[in-house]
Amino acid sequence: MIKNILDRILLRPQVITLENGHEVTRPRSKAPYLLLLLVIGVYISVRTTGFDIAMFVRRFNQLPVILGRIFQPNFGFFSTVWPRLVETIKMSIVGTVLGCILALPLSIVSSSNIMRHRVVLWIVRVLISITRSLPAVVYAYLFSFVFGMTTFAGSLAIAVFTVGIVAKMMYENIETIDLGAFEAMRSFGGTTLQSFWTACMPQILPQYLDNCLYSFELNIRQSAILGYCGVGGLGVLIRARISVRAYEDAGMIFLLIFVVVFAIDLINDRIRSKIIRGH
Repeated sequence: MIKNILDRILLRPQVITLENGHEVTRPRSKAPYLLLLLVIGVYISVRTTGFDIAMFVRRFNQLPVILGRIFQPNFGFFSTVWPRLVETIKMSIVGTVLGCILALPLSIVSSSNIMRHRVVLWIVRVLISITRSLPAVVYAYLFSFVFGMTTFAGSLAIAVFTVGIVAKMMYENIETIDLGAFEAMRSFGGTTLQSFWTACMPQILPQYLDNCLYSFELNIRQSAILGYCGVGGLGVLIRARISVRAYEDAGMIFLLIFVVVFAIDLINDRIRSKIIRGH
C-alpha cells in the first residue's frame, strides 16, 4: 500500500505531449529519492555511532607512524608467536573437519529435490540460516561460557560457523545435479541414504571438497580473531601486544598470519587443480 502511494505521488510518470498531439508517459527516475535515503541513512549512522570527523583528521597523522612500526616486525618475538600459531592452525583444522562432516547430512536434508517433507526442509534451512548469520566470534563467546576459555570452545565455534557456510553451498549444488540414477535406485528398493551415496555423492564430491578447502582458508583467518574472546590462538597475543603499544611485536604476528594464509592458499589451489583434473 505504501509503495502504491509513493508511486502515485512521488513517482507519478511524466506526461509528454508530442507535436502530433499524442501523449506519452515517461517514468520518473528513482535515483534522487534513493540518494536522499542514502544521505539520511549515513547521517543517522554517523550520529548514532558518534563518528567524529574532526578527531579523524587530527589523529590521521598517527596512522603512518603506527604502520611504520608494524612494518618493522620484531623477529625476536617469533619464538613467542610460534606456539600460538600452531594452536590457531590446530583449532582451524578441528573446527573445519567437524563442521564439514556435520554439514553434509544437513545439506542433503535441506535439498528440495531430495527431501520431500516440506516442514523438515523448512526447519533445517532455517537452522542453517541461523548458524550462518552469526559470526564465529559470537559462538566463541557462547561456548566459552560453557567450556571455559579454551581452544575447545574456539574449535566448536569454528565448527558451527562452518556448518552454516558449507551446508548452504552444498544444498544449492545438490539441487542442480542429475537425479536419474538416484530415482532408479530408489525404485529398486534402495534407501534414500544408500541411493544418494551411490548415485549423487560422486557428482557433488569435487564441489564438496572445494567448499571444505574454502572453509579452511576462511577459518584460519577467523581463528586468528577468536583469541580476542580469550579462547586461545594468535588473537590473544594480538590483543596483548597492541594494548601495550608493542606494534613491532604485532607486526611479527601479522607477518606470520600472512605467510601461513598465503601458503595455505597455494596448497589449496594445487589440491583444487588436482581434484578438477581427476574429475
